[in-house]
Amino acid sequence: MFSPWIQDFRFSAAAVSVSMPFFSFLLIMIFTRSRPRLSGGLSIAAITVSMILALVLLIQNRHLEQPVQYAGKWLLSGDVHISFGFLLDPLSLLMFGLVAVISFLVQVYSLGYMAGDPGFSRYYGFQSLFAGAMLSLCISSSMLQLYAFWELVGLSSYLLIGFWYERFSATQAGKKAFLMTRLGDVGFLIGILLILAHLGNADILDLIGNERPAGASSGFITLVALLIFAAVVGKSAQFPLFTWLPDAMEGPTPVSALLHSATMVAAGVFLFARLFPFFTLSPTAMTIFLAIGTISMLIASTMAMVNRDIKQVWAYSTISQLGLMIMAISAGSLFAGAFHLTTHAGFKALLFLCSGVWIHRFGTNDVYKMAGLGGRRLKIPAACLIIAGAALAGLPPLSGFFSKEAVMASLAGLSNPIWLWAGLLGIFLTSYYTFRVIFILLFPPRISESGKHEEKHYWALTGPLVALAGLTVILGFFQLPLHTFLSVLPGTDLSKDHQEWLFYVTMGASIPGVLLAWWEFGRKGAARVGFVERVPVLKDLFEKRWYLDHVYEWLVKTMIDRFLAKLSSRNEARVIDENIDRISRFTLESGRVMTFLQSGILRHNVVLMFAALLLVTVYFFFE
Repeated sequence: MFSPWIQDFRFSAAAVSVSMPFFSFLLIMIFTRSRPRLSGGLSIAAITVSMILALVLLIQNRHLEQPVQYAGKWLLSGDVHISFGFLLDPLSLLMFGLVAVISFLVQVYSLGYMAGDPGFSRYYGFQSLFAGAMLSLCISSSMLQLYAFWELVGLSSYLLIGFWYERFSATQAGKKAFLMTRLGDVGFLIGILLILAHLGNADILDLIGNERPAGASSGFITLVALLIFAAVVGKSAQFPLFTWLPDAMEGPTPVSALLHSATMVAAGVFLFARLFPFFTLSPTAMTIFLAIGTISMLIASTMAMVNRDIKQVWAYSTISQLGLMIMAISAGSLFAGAFHLTTHAGFKALLFLCSGVWIHRFGTNDVYKMAGLGGRRLKIPAACLIIAGAALAGLPPLSGFFSKEAVMASLAGLSNPIWLWAGLLGIFLTSYYTFRVIFILLFPPRISESGKHEEKHYWALTGPLVALAGLTVILGFFQLPLHTFLSVLPGTDLSKDHQEWLFYVTMGASIPGVLLAWWEFGRKGAARVGFVERVPVLKDLFEKRWYLDHVYEWLVKTMIDRFLAKLSSRNEARVIDENIDRISRFTLESGRVMTFLQSGILRHNVVLMFAALLLVTVYFFFE
């Protein structure tokens, strides 16, 4: 079965691309942990091969019109059969290439950022494991296979977030991320089991066919869609399961860039886009998804407006932008969501990696402290930060402008204008909090002269920044080629009815946010205090994440500690322990009774044996 596939370059390239990081992980963790340089070299060599093959596949199949699937039988049980293999179509190839490129750049950047860390080899081992799992997820051919790698991505992210396990806050953040994403994954697994029970297989191509699954009612489709979307909410940190993402900043900054750009958190949006034809069969579910994306986009933006931790600001921004992607896809535009996912991968990774240079130099995440220590002296990171921030704010001619305009066009096509107004408000808030950070960091009132001006590994830190900045500048101009590439998928029609006035509307939302940030933080003599920070009630509300963590803490104490824990303790004491004690007492008393049958005197044993034989003889005689 495999021999014809091996002769097919696409199969061989996909197989080698996903296998190399796993092979690197095993080599590092088993053989080279004591040799950091070799471990880093193995990991980067593996992801380099994966990236080259992923880009070759993307370019080679740029005119692909039909999905290409390589799938063999994996699990069989009665009428249920599950396949395992590769599914190559424009969406999976696009995500495959994005993950490979971002993983490569982050690993190169990590050479400088993680230099001298005692866990250097372990770090690169985990990076390889994550890359292999994420690449495999992108081209999985069945839902159960996708779920397996989905969970492996969760494990890898847990290991990377809690990488500095000596810090209690890091271990807590890793556990929080793992548990909260698992909540959504429970729904995902139940949804897959319902699909298996109904269809008899979990092949993605069968699920996303143009026709409704045979015999599937509207209620069934809505239920399955909501269950699967629970995993999207968890992995992509959407309302209400998003509070784990800012805490995940406890991991190394390259990890933050990796997880929060095109990879782990974007996996939820990818799953949504992957199953888009199935989800569209339930308008009710799509409306719910639209509402969740909108709430997430707005609520995360408010949190970013008052935060001093530069990494947490970008984390909240990630939640907000993922919400914007979900809004676009829920509005019926798969292309707008996928396009914004693509551009976001570049400028969000750039924002995190730029921030990492200052964190690595000054040893703090506080943007005010960075500014006071001379943050604007780092010219290359400063320039790249401005480019990435402008793209995030949706300013032309950068990539974020084109993708956000596509998102707004999808929202403008809806009958209810509230979604468009919500999107425009989100653009305004995004521009404000993005340039709030930029003006605080790069326009400080006084600059300290202390600090080093040379960086031993500066090339490793700045090289990926320049590459990502280049992508951020040019990627938006590939809108039409990307649309042509994705046009074979449903939901990729370009809306031309609103393009003329949408430009002015989006600019009317974005530019005022920049100007307000400049007035409050950038101009000479500015108070450097935001308008929200002047309202203590709002400041406290946003800083404490709308008290969602307090709600979760209350639920844990009430439902788990006070109810389930006490119920379990009472069950253990009254049911388990008492029954075990009863069995023990019965055994003990039975033993005491049996002692009367064994005295240790031989003639007593003979008499008892004779009596037993006599009783047996009498029984058979009178039968």
